[in-house]
Amino acid sequence: MKNLYDEMPNGYRESIQRGLSAVRYFGGNMTYGKDSRQEKIDRLKKEIETADAIVIGAGAGLSTSAGLVYSGERFKRYFFDFAGKYGIRDMYSGGFYPFPDAETRWAWWARHIYYNRYVDASEPTYKELLSLVSNKDYFVITTNVDHQFQRAGFDKKRLFYTQGDYGLFQTVDGGNGKTYDNEEWVMSAMKSQGFVKDEHGIFCVPDSGNISMKIPYELIPKCPDDGSDVTTNLRADDSFVEDDGWRRASAAYADFLRRYKNLHILYMELGVGANTPVIIKYPFWQMTMSNRNAVYACINYGEAFCPSEIAEQSICIDGDISDVLNAIKA
Repeated sequence: MKNLYDEMPNGYRESIQRGLSAVRYFGGNMTYGKDSRQEKIDRLKKEIETADAIVIGAGAGLSTSAGLVYSGERFKRYFFDFAGKYGIRDMYSGGFYPFPDAETRWAWWARHIYYNRYVDASEPTYKELLSLVSNKDYFVITTNVDHQFQRAGFDKKRLFYTQGDYGLFQTVDGGNGKTYDNEEWVMSAMKSQGFVKDEHGIFCVPDSGNISMKIPYELIPKCPDDGSDVTTNLRADDSFVEDDGWRRASAAYADFLRRYKNLHILYMELGVGANTPVIIKYPFWQMTMSNRNAVYACINYGEAFCPSEIAEQSICIDGDISDVLNAIKA
């Protein structure tokens, strides 16, 4: 069996190595910064304006700030029947539920994918971010799989979705497998459950409230090449398919980092939590430490901090990302 790490593109391996190096180097002495909130916002605005380049590292907190919430009212509106029958409490946990059959499981995933991939976020957070960096040389690395960067107008050649894309299916066994666009299937599966489009063209629950928790057996998605089973293109284990698009994006990200290695570069981390810090957070810390011209900025609700070793090069702002972006624009 091939070693997954050895099979990764050089740029992605280098990013992981930077993250692991950061873990080994930083001893856990973290700081939140001493400046006032307004001073931090003013400083970040200046860095955005003057940086030679900006690397945006985005996690789930960015989409949450944009309104793509996996629980609460949004979950109840579209998954009330699954919540009532199976006791599922949010979209995230529902993705791991052992549904009784494939028809039910794919009905769930059709809704999950549709409402988190094929509709715009309710808040303009992504568009606000784009307005701040559109005239800069920027690149985005994200663990989000909801496609909101492209929906907001970001250049797809400047995006690296490390963990997959809700808009793709892949062969089950991974390896040298392929990915397939799933938009047509998702629309058919939503319609088959009884969802209807509103005046804006968005699927919603009909007034009768009658929707199905199953799709027809013949609608279960299959590989268009050989009819084999498919699954979502989401990184969960070594069966994840890194297709040609993924590899091109990985190489483009590595090239961008090399071009600005010792210049005035802003590493702008937005809503990155503790689930996968080795992909964005730790490499950003390490690259900031190794470049005295670099600046690390972290905007996160309740988790805005940095190692004390790079405190002077860092801007940590605790708060809602949308609020901070609006404050910068103001």
